[in-house]
Amino acid sequence: MLFCKTVLLFVVTALAEILGCYLPYLWLCRGASAALLVPAALSLGSFAWLLTLHPSLGAGRAYAAYGGVYVAVAVIWMWRVEGVIPDRWDLLGTALAVVGMSVIVLAPHSR
Repeated sequence: MLFCKTVLLFVVTALAEILGCYLPYLWLCRGASAALLVPAALSLGSFAWLLTLHPSLGAGRAYAAYGGVYVAVAVIWMWRVEGVIPDRWDLLGTALAVVGMSVIVLAPHSR
């Protein structure tokens, strides 16, 4: 159960970070309204706050584990939001990142 909650928190954190970076990208590169910077800032603020809620594996471990989930969420974002279908290399890289995250989170660390 703790593992599922941790992964869910990582996913929500990744979505906040990706949205906070994607909205300025739309403004800078796609000509969208500068008003997108307000929700982008709120999203990035939420991202920073969410990072403080991660399990006490040690900050470095938590961020490393989060990175694996971030990769997976970013590939899903690429597919579902940007319409770019992941290829086998995207999927292999994502699988490796998620396995790495699982090792970090589930290992019996000795502090």
